[in-house]
This record gives sequence, structure tokens and C-alpha cells, in this order.
Amino acid sequence: MAASLLVGGAAGVGGAAAWNEWHPAGSDSATASPSGRTTSQVVDTPATEAADHSVEQVAAKVLPSVVKIEVTGPQEAGSGSGIILSSDGQILTNNHVVELAGDSGKISVSFNDGTSAAAKVLGTDPLTDTAVIQAEGVSDLTPATIGKSADLKVGEGVVAIGSPFGLESTVTSGIVSALNRPVDVGSDGQGNSTTYPAVQTDAAINPGNSGGPLVDLDGNVVGINSSIRTTGTSSASEESGSIGLGFAIPIDEVLPIVDQMVKGETPTHARLGISVSDVAAKAGSGAEVTQGAEIQDVSAGSTAANAGLAKGDVITKVDDTLITGSDSLVATIRSYRPGDKVTVTYDHDGSTKTAELTLDSDAASSNS
Repeated sequence: MAASLLVGGAAGVGGAAAWNEWHPAGSDSATASPSGRTTSQVVDTPATEAADHSVEQVAAKVLPSVVKIEVTGPQEAGSGSGIILSSDGQILTNNHVVELAGDSGKISVSFNDGTSAAAKVLGTDPLTDTAVIQAEGVSDLTPATIGKSADLKVGEGVVAIGSPFGLESTVTSGIVSALNRPVDVGSDGQGNSTTYPAVQTDAAINPGNSGGPLVDLDGNVVGINSSIRTTGTSSASEESGSIGLGFAIPIDEVLPIVDQMVKGETPTHARLGISVSDVAAKAGSGAEVTQGAEIQDVSAGSTAANAGLAKGDVITKVDDTLITGSDSLVATIRSYRPGDKVTVTYDHDGSTKTAELTLDSDAASSNS
């Protein structure tokens, strides 16, 4: 240890001495030796105002509205990110970030100014992977500005902010790679899938970014960073990082859910009243429906049953959205609210049919 300290000290002194030899103190111009050799000069970097719609300007606006969330549960611990919704500490994040706490764990929030506070859960919704927590004893926070995910275009610039691998206040940038990408990240305790029509981005999103904002270049929140696609080569003790395939929950789809959680209500979701699977490959020749969601079961009294949909029918479109499989249908229906009217296009015994129906609610069966 003594030898290491001595070596380190010597290297530090030598480095400083060399720097002084190359760059005389107080000089901002290159120096020349008798042989004509010049050396690098040290200059001041002028302070310039951030350009409009630049990542620098977006970061300055949004960073005060992003928090790091640390969760300690009975069996494990983890961290994530969150978005400040109110000056008194309501914070939006992912359900999978806070669920580690269980009924007896602890949640703490670290703010951009270096302060921290304990927090409690106000509400969770496993089906949209969202949660709202309340930081305790805080005031005068900077709420984020909420934008519209419906206005996003493929190719436009976006910025992701959060705490990847615990490194709080990390800013990354990229573009919108795709919209309405069906992402299935698991299921709730009742077997209902957590599937949403995600905003795909190549902005670097890593473990710990979950719950943080994806913002447009006006600094408005358009999504909640939630999941990434990995190569599947990481070991059990090593978390995979970004490969440029990150996914965010569109903010438009979850704002009604957030309002319900803030009010202490049980979140509700739209439903057709059917169970579906991907279209099974069929032997034989002739034209076949190869994409869509094939109905496996129809609940009695549901809006689908009342509209005449039956087992074996294949749903291919909801309004103007093409349905490519079961996840696609679930994600699309989740983008609506109970009571919304939709037009469903489906294949029935080789014939294309349409049905106009009003979406049901899962209020009677949901206990999330």
C-alpha cells in the first residue's frame, strides 16, 4: 500500500510538472522553442446560450423534474427513475420499479438538487406498468411539462433522462424509431398481460432508466421509459445494457390511469371481452388470413358477443390500426378507454366483416 501511494504521488507530481513545462502558467498562447516546435495552447471556452430545441436546452428544462427512486424490499432492492407531477411531490414511475417494496419495504427519492425524501405508494397499475408515489415533506418542486405522444413522428428527435445503473441525472438522445410497437413485458396476478403500444427509440435506455421521461425537443414528456430489448446473452448476475432498442409507454395512453391513481381509485381499462392468440398456421392451399388475432373465447354478455364475434374469427383491424397478432390487439385496445366506440374488422369463415361496438370496462374484475 505504501509503495502504491508513493508511486501515485510521484506520478501526480510528475504530471503536474510536465503540464507546467508544456503550458506556462497564465499563458493562453502557444509557445515555441528555438527549434521552432510549438505546443498546445490553453483557452477559455466561451459561455454560449443553448440553441433552441437542442439537447442541452432540453436537459436544462427537464432535469429538475426527474428523480432517482431507490427501493428496498423484504427480499431485494433496486432503483429506477421518476417524473415529478406536482410541486408537492406526486411522482410518476413504473409499477415494476416500486413493486419491489411490497407491503413492508421502503422507497426513497433523490432530487436533482441533491436533496432526498421518503416516499409512499399512492397507486399502481400492473396492466400499464405505471405507478404514482408521493414524496413526503417536500414543496416547491418543478413539475414536468406533459406533451402529446399522438403528435410524435418517426424520425423526430427525443431525449431520455433517468438513472441508468444508479447514475442519476443521465441524459441520452436519439430518435423515434417506431410507433405503436406492441410490447409485452409480463402479466399481472390474474394472468392479464402487461402489453402497451410503445414508442420505440434508439436513445440509450438501460436498467435504472425505468420510470424516467422520454421527452420531445421542446422538453415535453411524451413517454415513460419502461423496457429494452436485449441480446439475451447476459448472465443471471449481469444486467444487459442498451443495444439501441428502447421502449417507452406513450403518455397519452396512461394519463387517465394516472388521474385515477392520484384520486385513490382503482384503474380501469377498455376490453372487448375475448381471449385471443396469434393466427395458427394452417395446412392447405388457397388464400388464408396469416396475420391478426384469432379469437379463442368470447365472454357471455360482452360487447364482442353482442356484436356477433365468435370463436375462430380473426380480428385484422381496429379502426385504422392493423392488427398483426394477439399482442397487437391487446396493445391497441389498451390505447382506448372504456366506453369508446370502435370499428372492428375481422375475418369470419373467409369473409371480411366489420362490427361497430362500445368497449367494455374491466372495473368489475380489476383489483390492481
